[in-house]
Amino acid sequence: MDWHAWHDAYDLPDSGLARRLRVVQERTQVALDGSPPGPLTVISLCAGQGRDLLPVLAGHPRRDDVRARLVELDPRNATIAQDMVTASGMDRVEVMTADAALTDHYRGMAPAGIVLACGIFGNITDEDVERTIGYCSQLCATGGTVIWTRHRSAPDRIPLICDWFEERGFERQWLSDPEVGFGVGVHRFTGRPDPLAEGERMFTFIGRQALQAGPAGNGISGEGL
Repeated sequence: MDWHAWHDAYDLPDSGLARRLRVVQERTQVALDGSPPGPLTVISLCAGQGRDLLPVLAGHPRRDDVRARLVELDPRNATIAQDMVTASGMDRVEVMTADAALTDHYRGMAPAGIVLACGIFGNITDEDVERTIGYCSQLCATGGTVIWTRHRSAPDRIPLICDWFEERGFERQWLSDPEVGFGVGVHRFTGRPDPLAEGERMFTFIGRQALQAGPAGNGISGEGL
């Protein structure tokens, strides 16, 4: 999969990715608006070109309160994100070209007030989805927000994902309507964050096509949403 070209669909206003992006940006705006006053840390896993966060943060009244780290493996996408950061003068935002699955890349940032986990759950196995949600209790501060996405194609794992979050001390704040064709969820962490584990892998990013090609009935399918 060419993950740089994959982003082209964001520029098609009626595409599923563009519609999902608008919802994620709205939820990010709400999370920024609702965060307590003072310094605020934001982390974005598999951040791509930074579209979930950067356009919202650039014009937000809280931008100077925010210290953010976006982690993205594809250097072309990371460069686009960095160019947006530079053009907007957001000198407290860091773009890291690295594997977002590795816990070490969040050292010094976790636990964060806002965690973006968008475009991941549709590209990894169910086991890794649950495993990553477990790590969210290390990445997210008490009272912090996780914004996540997952496609609604069969098997629809959205209810299960909500259960996994809620079993780990997260409260459901918002969930997109099933009729829109994609899933965007917002969960607030009510527990106490565990220390960030060192040197661990949260997930293996497989990708939509490989998941779809997996053995029938194994519960691994995805559309990258």
